[in-house]
Amino acid sequence: MTTEKMPAARPRALAWQRRRASAARFWRQYRTHRAGLFGLATLALFALLALAAPLIVGSDVADVTGAPGSPLERPSAELPFGADRFGRNLLGLVIWGARVSLLVGLLAAVLSVAIGTVIGVTAGHFRGWYATVVMRITDWFLVMPTLVLAIALATVMSRSLLTIVVAIGVTTWPTTARLVRAQTLAVETRPYIERARALGGGHWHIMSRHVLPNVMPLVLAQTTLIISSAILAEATLAFLGLGDPTVVSWGGLLQDAREAGAVSAGHWWYLVPPGIAIAAVALAFTLCGRAVESVLNPRLGVSR
Repeated sequence: MTTEKMPAARPRALAWQRRRASAARFWRQYRTHRAGLFGLATLALFALLALAAPLIVGSDVADVTGAPGSPLERPSAELPFGADRFGRNLLGLVIWGARVSLLVGLLAAVLSVAIGTVIGVTAGHFRGWYATVVMRITDWFLVMPTLVLAIALATVMSRSLLTIVVAIGVTTWPTTARLVRAQTLAVETRPYIERARALGGGHWHIMSRHVLPNVMPLVLAQTTLIISSAILAEATLAFLGLGDPTVVSWGGLLQDAREAGAVSAGHWWYLVPPGIAIAAVALAFTLCGRAVESVLNPRLGVSR
């Protein structure tokens, strides 16, 4: 019985050994990029704050009735970031808002990349009339302003986090589709694809076993870059009043500050913390994405 399991177990063990070696090699190359490490450390800090938010600030941080300060109170030792228009602790709101902003940005980016990957792989594989129709639709989405389309979708749908995710995801996929299609066309010219077809490999086998693994590095790099755009888009939609009013997010805090007249009244502590948080996370994801691109494709020559 042991000898029968050995031939099946060895290929799996070798496959896992190769994956571990590949991951170790990726990390060795990634950590040579100082900007990428800075972005990764920043993301780790924000992720830790988001996960530990219930322990750090408590789940009642958004409660108006138990607000610890007075409306629009300036920063002090008790309230380092000051208070919002309801007297709530802005530091706690920024920490709690990281949960929503990061979650929406991640889910929207995953949805966008998934749509773009499916369309790009199928358009590059099947070609013909299908690729022509799909690429013309992709071109239409490319020339249309993404934010305008997202606002239109968020307006006609109910105000919720799911609406924001869908609105961002279904309007930001064309760039990924174009990149994946170009990579798919390059992969399908290689000899092992012709050999797979000659051996009777079907469309699903070729796309899932040969094309998709070769485009995944590009998809991974594209995901890290799109997350930053998705977070900015979520903040923009929330700032325009199209987000879920029952949850706390960084864009929602900026929208509250605008309604409270913080800009004209000079209440800078209401605007600066969520704005810096959005900019820091977007920059961190961009730095990580550029580092991943450089590791997976050294010919890009991204500076370290």
